[in-house]
Amino acid sequence: MDIFLQLMVSGIAVGGVYALIALGFVLIYKATSVINFATGEFMMVGAYICLTLLTYLKIPFAFVLVFTLAFAFMMGIVIERLILRPLIGEPIISVIMVTIGLSSILKGLAHMIWTADFRSFPEILPAEPWNLGFAIVPSALKWGFIFAIIGVIVFTVIFKYTRLGIAMRANASDQQVAQSMGINTKIIFALSWSFAACAAAIGGIVIGNISGIHPNLGHVGLMVLPVVILGGLDSIGGAIVGGFIIGILENLAGGYIDPILPGFKEIAPFIVLVFILMIRPYGLFGKKIIERV
Repeated sequence: MDIFLQLMVSGIAVGGVYALIALGFVLIYKATSVINFATGEFMMVGAYICLTLLTYLKIPFAFVLVFTLAFAFMMGIVIERLILRPLIGEPIISVIMVTIGLSSILKGLAHMIWTADFRSFPEILPAEPWNLGFAIVPSALKWGFIFAIIGVIVFTVIFKYTRLGIAMRANASDQQVAQSMGINTKIIFALSWSFAACAAAIGGIVIGNISGIHPNLGHVGLMVLPVVILGGLDSIGGAIVGGFIIGILENLAGGYIDPILPGFKEIAPFIVLVFILMIRPYGLFGKKIIERV
């Protein structure tokens, strides 16, 4: 039972991080109907920027975090303006292919700037683990969970309770109606990419602090796809619930099945993904769309 509780608690902590990264997918999809396959590379770039400022410029972490988020915000605006805005009105598959190409470009730039060496974060936060009595949460995972939950709450509040969030939801529901109400669709698109880049950057810092960073860190973005599909591509609440479900499932698989079938932990989320697509392709909380021909 102690092992079960430990795996559950660790799974919840990991699930919070997954939920934050999944928000990056959902924010862009709700506004543009595009799945951004470069989310993992947004994470990787944010983690490298943070690490560079910490190790080379010796800037305090609080300022580094603010600067990294500002950089991610501007990166989202630049990418949307220069690369994605010219594709407005083009087939969705064309935009998706551009995001795949963008992921390769960012990965290549990371190789050129930071090389392929594995790098670890310096100790930036207190190293005491979280002793819950029935389970212990390691320090890196504890702080990762805290940052992830704060990020999830902030982005959820912005999206659901602010005028900007209402405009983004209106744009996601019907762009023509939103434009007739005075909402600037182009600005909403840019902000959606910027917020998604910020969410990914926080996720990259969290993952980097837990396990280090390298140019292939972006594969974590693909690992989060089952979370997004499970919760529903257009559901913020679904991203949160899906993150916790996949995080717990992954840890339970690692604890109980990996000793028998090594590597099963890595494929368990994708097995869930296949079943979800077969049974409920729009996810637990996604909007069911019926097309009549």
